[in-house]
Amino acid sequence: MTTSFKLPIKKGSIITGKWKNGQYRVERLLGEGANGKVYLVSKGWQSYALKMGASSIDLQSEINALKALSGDDSSRGSYLMDVDDWITPQGKEVPFYTMRYVKGLNMANYIAQHGADWFPLLGLNLLRSLGELHRERWIFGDLKLENIIVGEYGEVDLIDFGGATPFGKGVKQFTEIYDRGYWNEGTRSADAAYDLFSFGVLCLQVFAPRKLAQLSKELLPQTRSAEQLIELAREIPQLAPYRKWLEQAFDGGFSHGKEAASAWRAITHQRKPTVKNTATPRWLKVMIAISIVSLCITASLYALDYTGLLR
Repeated sequence: MTTSFKLPIKKGSIITGKWKNGQYRVERLLGEGANGKVYLVSKGWQSYALKMGASSIDLQSEINALKALSGDDSSRGSYLMDVDDWITPQGKEVPFYTMRYVKGLNMANYIAQHGADWFPLLGLNLLRSLGELHRERWIFGDLKLENIIVGEYGEVDLIDFGGATPFGKGVKQFTEIYDRGYWNEGTRSADAAYDLFSFGVLCLQVFAPRKLAQLSKELLPQTRSAEQLIELAREIPQLAPYRKWLEQAFDGGFSHGKEAASAWRAITHQRKPTVKNTATPRWLKVMIAISIVSLCITASLYALDYTGLLR
């Protein structure tokens, strides 16, 4: 997708808010879309994601969704950090907002590095984030791997709120293969079930991206349905415990992200740990290694002291 927002900004540029005087140093471009560009910026020692667009109208729905996630009862604090305008060196007024920045990997890459045993936790954390949006009567809309970041310890954050849409409105931005309308399984009117259908497709994308792409290409538009997605899910061993859950998601059986998260958590708690889960955790390995190094240093110092005494 090409962007209609063409404002090149060099690394090291300083963006100063017109109204609040917040100053942000541009580090690099993170991404761009139809209505703006997202930069990694720093303010003091803190890093943020800053998105700017051609007009405040383009960004307003994203800002409203971020405000909904930043409510007093949000489980993980504020998403939205600042909203302001920037006067460019050419005198153009450009709206922007900043949100918290999470350094991490997309879900597929995280699982590839850390193992499939992390998938149940990542799925649960993602469903909880969707549930927070649904509670405020918003959907994320453009749910896909590229719009999810996983932190070091499995924390999950949604990024790029360009598809965020209030309940009952037409979904403003989506990716076809994740879209229930593409699979002839419902309208593109925003409701919680829309996000949860996309979540089900995302599960397939994590473990069988090639088969999913091939399935999408082979089927005629009028023959696409959730049944083909369910059949593919049955071929993926890692999704075996969640097949019933996926069938319900593809069928629009969950009315809310919170309900879907509760069902997912119940399945996860019933699963027996695999051999990988019983292996020594990475953090414990690190602590053991530090202890061994410390012991070696202590022994060396003791040996030096003892040698000094003999002299």
